[in-house]
Parts: sequence; structure tokens; C-alpha cells
Amino acid sequence: MFLQASNLSVVYDRAVVLNDVSLHVNSKEMVGIVGPNGAGKSTLLRTIVGLLRWERDTLKGTVGGKISLKGTVKFDGEDISKTPAHEISQRGLVLCLERGRLFSEMTVAENLASGAYLCKDNKVVEEKKEKIFQLFPVLKERQKQISGTLSGGERIMLSIGRALMSPVRLLLIDEPSVGLAPMIKMDLFNRIKTIHGMGLPILLVEQDVGFAFDLTHRNYVMSKGKIIAEGGAEELVSNELIRKTYLGL
Repeated sequence: MFLQASNLSVVYDRAVVLNDVSLHVNSKEMVGIVGPNGAGKSTLLRTIVGLLRWERDTLKGTVGGKISLKGTVKFDGEDISKTPAHEISQRGLVLCLERGRLFSEMTVAENLASGAYLCKDNKVVEEKKEKIFQLFPVLKERQKQISGTLSGGERIMLSIGRALMSPVRLLLIDEPSVGLAPMIKMDLFNRIKTIHGMGLPILLVEQDVGFAFDLTHRNYVMSKGKIIAEGGAEELVSNELIRKTYLGL
């Protein structure tokens, strides 16, 4: 297992956000996490990459109140449960946050460059940038444009491009299709499929179950902070209770 999260629980004050969640991603997989709003999907990704401060015991949260975190995360065989977020990113476990979360006052080119801050070889940086421009030609056209003025789809493309500039070994993508028109969404998902075809494993959180099932090898269904089902698209869709209650199909 390339990524293995075991028995993750997150409690904000008295609110249980994650409840004993376990999942894994193998080295050549694209795995989906689907489920309704408020299921805990984004919190799960943030916990895996260390954006919630890791401790076994209760601790003071960054926005007030108390956060309790329990469980373990292993990446490529190493326990990263208490590893700082920047070190986790350096190891190649990289998250694209919902809606991109770019440096909005910086240009497209500057955002891409920020993803390569660990790389000191200019030749490697330029090679990565050219591959990203091949994957997302619109970013090449928009190099000098301020990223805060990009469309929703372009912001997601730039966010993924910035992640690919880093030493990424497993890419986590949170809700890439939020707010996008169907045609733009389809184009984006095809490009995500191309990225996976280049050999990069992906863990994808997505509300559009149809698109997610078309892309992924396996899926986890989350509801109220728990994993309530796991399997391939056909297996999950054939379960009438899961299909109607949790997938909206």
C-alpha cells in the first residue's frame, strides 16, 4: 500500500468530523472518495497531509476550540502521522485544495514557480513547466495573467499544474469540479485521467459520482464522518441502498 490511513478520528470540540476512518491507495491506482456535503471528505484529505496539527491527545486548534486527532497515516511504508505538513509535501504527498486556493495576486507563471521552490535545477523546472503547458495549453496563454482573474476551470488547472511542479508522488485532489459547467468539467476530468496515465497515483474527492466512477479503480463512500462502503463502480451502483441513499443515483 502506497498510502495507508488507519482508524482516523477527528473531533472539533464535541463534533465528530471523522469517526475511525481507514483507507488505502496502491501505487498505480486512482481512488475516489464520494459522499454528500458534510461527510468529512475534505477533513480526511487535510488530516492525511498534515494540515490539521497531529497529536494523539487533545490540543488547541488554530481557530479556537479543541481538536482531537487519533489514528495513523503511512506513506510509502513510513509513519507520517506527526510529520509537519511541509515535510509531507516534500516527500511527495501533495494536496490540491477545493477551488484551487492559489496565490491570487501572483501571475500564473509565479504560481507555477512556487510549486517548484524545492527544485534548484532550472532545467528540470523548465521541463516540468513545458509538460504542464502541454497538458493545460490555456496556462501557457495566461502566463502573465494575475491568477485571481482566471475562470473557475482555469484556477483548478493552475492548482493541479502547481502541484505537478513539486516532487509529487501521490496527488490528492479535493472537489475539482465544484461550480464548473458540464463541458469544462468533462475536459478537466479527461486531463486528470491523462495525468494518472502518466504514472501518478491519485486520491480524488468528488461530489459528481458519475464522473468519479468513470475515472477511478475503487471508491470509498463517506457519510457523517464514516466510510460506509468501498468497491468498484459496478459493485456500489448495484447496491440499491448505497445507490439511492448515499450516491443520489
